[in-house]
Amino acid sequence: MLSRVFRTFVVKSVLIGPAMAQERIQISSDWGSVTAELADNDATRALVRMLPLVIEMSDHLRQEKTGNLPSPLPSVERQLDFTTGTLGLWSADHLVIYYRDGRAPPPGIILLGKATGDVSIFDRPGPVTVRVVRINQ
Repeated sequence: MLSRVFRTFVVKSVLIGPAMAQERIQISSDWGSVTAELADNDATRALVRMLPLVIEMSDHLRQEKTGNLPSPLPSVERQLDFTTGTLGLWSADHLVIYYRDGRAPPPGIILLGKATGDVSIFDRPGPVTVRVVRINQ
């Protein structure tokens, strides 16, 4: 039995490869900071290569903060629904931090990750400057 389990592990390791470590970032402002775990896709890998970043963000529809990235990220699959803490990409260079649940109009957003902290710090009217940095593994 143990030999069979070991063979299964070896086959899966060879075919699938090593598991990727979860990439994490910190988003901070004068209002506080949150940590986010990034999705595993081409857009987030490109975002990580841009870090550290300072982004001017504004409030949009009293559900999100939005700001422009210095250059576009690759396009990957989009989704319409988002939850509190979702980090997304509206257009190729338009970062979004959602502080409420909702649904984006078509074509939807590219999922970049999910904040694990309290994103209600962004639930304020007006602009905010955020600093986005990679958290060392």
